[in-house]
Amino acid sequence: MLKIAYHPIYTHPLPEKHRFPMIKYELLPEQLLHEGTCSKENFFKPEIPDPKHILAVHTAAYYDSLVSLSLSPKAVRKTGFPLSKALVNREVIIADGTIKASEYALKHGVAMNIAGGTHHAYTDRGEEFCLLNDQAIGSKYLLQQGLAKKILIVDLDVHQGNGTAEIFDNNPSVFTFSMHGANNYPFKKEKSDLDIDLPDKTDDQAYLKILKERLPKLIKDQQPDFIYYLSGVDILATDKLGKLGCTIDGCAERDRFVLQTCKDLSIPVMCSMGGGYSPDIKIIIEAHANTFRLAQDIFF
Repeated sequence: MLKIAYHPIYTHPLPEKHRFPMIKYELLPEQLLHEGTCSKENFFKPEIPDPKHILAVHTAAYYDSLVSLSLSPKAVRKTGFPLSKALVNREVIIADGTIKASEYALKHGVAMNIAGGTHHAYTDRGEEFCLLNDQAIGSKYLLQQGLAKKILIVDLDVHQGNGTAEIFDNNPSVFTFSMHGANNYPFKKEKSDLDIDLPDKTDDQAYLKILKERLPKLIKDQQPDFIYYLSGVDILATDKLGKLGCTIDGCAERDRFVLQTCKDLSIPVMCSMGGGYSPDIKIIIEAHANTFRLAQDIFF
């Protein structure tokens, strides 16, 4: 059964006209249930995790400043969210969702988190809507528990996974692969193990050609026994924070290829949703929902 991490706390109240589409975390599970892609049994409710799992990735000073709400005003501004106890609880629960979904992926081949993909969070700070790096926390958890020996992070959000690159710099157990817009945030990029910088307006044909050439070779070279997939839908031409030219069908083909590759090679894969900022919320939900539909079709 496809297991999906979801908690009502994912939909966090934000100031009016805030640019982050928080409503998607409420609408996406509703859509999946409405159309019959998922039933209530597919969803599980993450909790507050043991802090040791977060501290395996983030510094104690940074985590303590989050929990005590003592981040500097500048540090808070860099996260893009007003700091509150409810927000911190949301972030740690998202991380637990990814930890538990990772365990479900080991059992069933695939598992999902309705939220997550918080790849701009560094060891000691948050940036751009990311406070704690959920897939980094999941990766460290699997490694420390002896559940994986070599992890590949496939980050296909339109923005480079700068925090993830910094966290796993010179860590041979985790290979970071980021395929992103060259002329987009972060403008000063970190060095992933493999970065593919895409020019503005890259369309479906060019995008998929690069992915289909590079990913199988990368998997063959690295021989991972677990894959994290960050399936951001901000690669769409309609996205107001992206600069690429992909369609919904192209985005779905991207997801199909990644998931089918994992299935064919019997490599467990855990998916976090990542970004999506098209002005029409229906486009965001449809693009994200495709990832879940494909996971069901391919694995079950």
